[in-house]
Amino acid sequence: MNESILIKFENLHNVRDLGGMVTRDNKSIKKGKLFRSGHLFEASENDLKKLSDCVDVIVDFRTDKEKNEKPDPAIGQIDYYHLPIIESLTAGVTREKDADEKAMEMLMMEPEKAKAYMCNTYIGFVGGDFPISQYEKFVRLLLEDRDKGVLWHCTAGKDRAGFASVIVEEILGVDKEVIKEDYLKTNVYLKEDINSLINMLQNMTGVKSEKSEEALRFLFGAEPDYLDTLYKEIDDRFGSFESFITFGLHISKEEQRKLKEKYLE
Repeated sequence: MNESILIKFENLHNVRDLGGMVTRDNKSIKKGKLFRSGHLFEASENDLKKLSDCVDVIVDFRTDKEKNEKPDPAIGQIDYYHLPIIESLTAGVTREKDADEKAMEMLMMEPEKAKAYMCNTYIGFVGGDFPISQYEKFVRLLLEDRDKGVLWHCTAGKDRAGFASVIVEEILGVDKEVIKEDYLKTNVYLKEDINSLINMLQNMTGVKSEKSEEALRFLFGAEPDYLDTLYKEIDDRFGSFESFITFGLHISKEEQRKLKEKYLE
């Protein structure tokens, strides 16, 4: 199947191997080299062993506050890089207690505003020098020679890590529609987590309605409109995704060729 592969762990969620995804020129991404996931804080001993067998680099896109509240476990010889994409609490994206309270206050009864809020958050991923420079550092880590794979994560593994995956898949030549389909798999892989978050927040606030559930699903789920908004912003700012890679992320054509050579078969 032309999608990332869900890797089963005891306590970790939304861990996927991009291996097997097919490119427009009928090559495929090598398995065991590129992994995306949600946070690693709850990893069991068996999970840690499995991670150390799979990867030798972990990239953490979370804020300082998220990282301090739920730090990544230290794992053997794995190199750890902290590359926060956003610098402040963001309802629906970061999962600190304060951010969730803000989401409830602002957006719980207004689904369309919740959706617009998330679209605006995605625009922010390419809306300034700071997040773009962090994504550039991430791509440059992929250029380094490693024995094992690279894993990148945020909290849920859908927004900041999701866009990192889009960047990698675009560089390697995966078709846009395939990228979008794979992005939306988060709603399947995190279905139980999303449902429990919604129940928890509705119980906490005493606000139980179809509107509040819809709004929270917009905040905690993946939506086609989020990626569409992001692609449009990239087109508006850079002309195309290809130009964004070359002139926004400053990844040269030669470096893109090396990435394809390194990660495709």
